[in-house]
Amino acid sequence: MRLSRLLPLLILSLLPVLPAAAIDRSADDYFHSGAQSYITNNLALAKQFCTNGLVRYPNDEKLLRLKQLLDQQQQQQQQQNQQQQQDQQQQKDQQQNQQKQDQQKQDQQKSEQQKQDEQKQQEQQQQKQDQPQKQDQQKSDANKKDDQDKQDQQEQPAPGQMSKDEAKRLLDSQKDNEQLLQLKPKSKPRDPNRPVKDW
Repeated sequence: MRLSRLLPLLILSLLPVLPAAAIDRSADDYFHSGAQSYITNNLALAKQFCTNGLVRYPNDEKLLRLKQLLDQQQQQQQQQNQQQQQDQQQQKDQQQNQQKQDQQKQDQQKSEQQKQDEQKQQEQQQQKQDQPQKQDQQKSDANKKDDQDKQDQQEQPAPGQMSKDEAKRLLDSQKDNEQLLQLKPKSKPRDPNRPVKDW
C-alpha cells in the first residue's frame, strides 16, 4: 500500500521538471520553433526541435520538409568544411613546397659559394707554388738572353767584313736578279722563202 501511494506522488513530482509547453505542443509549434532557430542560424537547436516534433508527429509534412532542409544544410556545411580543409591542406602543401624550393636554392647557393671559395684558395696556393718557379723561369730567361747577346756580340764581324747573315741576304738578292741563259740554235735560220717539206 505504501508503494501505491508513492507512485502518484512520484509521477506528479516529475511533471514540473518537464516544461508545460513540451507536453501540450502541437506539430506547428515544433515546426515554428525549429524554423525560427534555423533562421537565426542555430542549426543544432532547430534540428533538436525538428527531431522532437517528428518523434511525436512522425508524418507531419512541415516537420519532414524542415528535416530535409536541415539535412541539406548540414550536408552543404560538411562539404564546405571538407572544401576548406582541402584548400587549407593544398595551401599548406604549397607553402611546404615553396619552403623546400627556397631551402634548395639556399643550399645550392651555399654549395656554389663554397666551390668558389675552394677554387680561390686553390688558385692562391697554386700562385704561391708557381711564384718561385716563375722567378726561376725569369732568371733563366734573363740568363738565356744575356747568353744570346754575348753570342751575337761574338759573331759580329770585324769592321769592314760581312756577317754570315749579310752575306746570305746578298746572295739571295742576287739570285732574284739572275737571268737564265738562252741557248742559241746551232743551225742557221731557215730561209723564209724555202718551201716546207711535206713527206
